[in-house]
Amino acid sequence: MAIADRNGCDAAARLARIVSTDGSAGHAAPVQLACGDALLRDIADALHQLCSLHGRHPGVVDYAARADPHPAADAWFEQAAAAFAEERAYLIRVSAAAGPPPGTPGQAATEAALAAQRHAIDLLARSVRPGCALGAAIGITLDWPAIRRPLDAAALRLGLDTLPNLLPSPAQTMRLIDTVTGDSPVERAMTFGLQQLLAQHRGLWDLLIVRAESRG
Repeated sequence: MAIADRNGCDAAARLARIVSTDGSAGHAAPVQLACGDALLRDIADALHQLCSLHGRHPGVVDYAARADPHPAADAWFEQAAAAFAEERAYLIRVSAAAGPPPGTPGQAATEAALAAQRHAIDLLARSVRPGCALGAAIGITLDWPAIRRPLDAAALRLGLDTLPNLLPSPAQTMRLIDTVTGDSPVERAMTFGLQQLLAQHRGLWDLLIVRAESRG
């Protein structure tokens, strides 16, 4: 048991490092969008595109709870799913207040890229490979606070109330990882699901920067 516990702790630290280095917090776009001098059209565009990925129901956590059940994750999934229902409503409300996305060259290419991202995210969240969908759900939960920063900044700028973040805390998520990663194949699948989810977020931020630059 001591070995399994130690492996779990190592896995939690590894996944946390991946989120820190490869997640949204390390990308320039969320930082720029959270600044007070960000253009409202760029904010509206970002919120609209975020809605296209994560304003849908069922979402990543909802799919993953069904595709990758684990008794130790039941309470975590329940809390995360309820919290993301609130986050979706908040994202949609702030996006509506920001207004429609601005006209941008290359819209057809954007739609194709977003469709590919949605497909990739759904495949991860619905994977029946043990650990993969859970890894994607963990990835979005740990990455969401960085996404929340420009969302909260936009809400304040538009005169809307911000919401408390009710997602499982990083500490709760680390404990979950400790519990479920005694099996190396599960850890590898979790790592894959988390990394691929983060890659879709990075792709979105890259796309938003390109769109902002194309608007001049």
